[in-house]
Amino acid sequence: QVQLAESGGNSVQSGGSLRLSCAFSGVTFSSWCMGWFRQTPGNKREGVAGIDSIGYTNYANSVKGRFTISQDTDKNIMYLEMNSLEPEDTAMYYCAVKPGTYWSPDGGGWRGWGQGTQVTVSS
Repeated sequence: QVQLAESGGNSVQSGGSLRLSCAFSGVTFSSWCMGWFRQTPGNKREGVAGIDSIGYTNYANSVKGRFTISQDTDKNIMYLEMNSLEPEDTAMYYCAVKPGTYWSPDGGGWRGWGQGTQVTVSS
């Protein structure tokens, strides 16, 4: 059974940095894509960044140059390094995984959603 758990959220000031972690287990697909998503109340979930099983990464335009996604497959942890944080980055952040390497944040197949971790950026 696929399980993912997010951690690392916090409250920071604008311009600050945070590193989110996503511990995962049960991922047995021959190829996969893992992603970070965020959502604010009343709004649609947004795909922030994705990384696949061969290390290829994708980013939403709103975070390019500021966020970096990475993974440590030995430790089964995926990270999201967030720099130059802006109030618009305030959201609950989630991680999930899907079979196949195609980054499709609005598509189906995502699974293993955790409870999320809250990021709050104040101006």
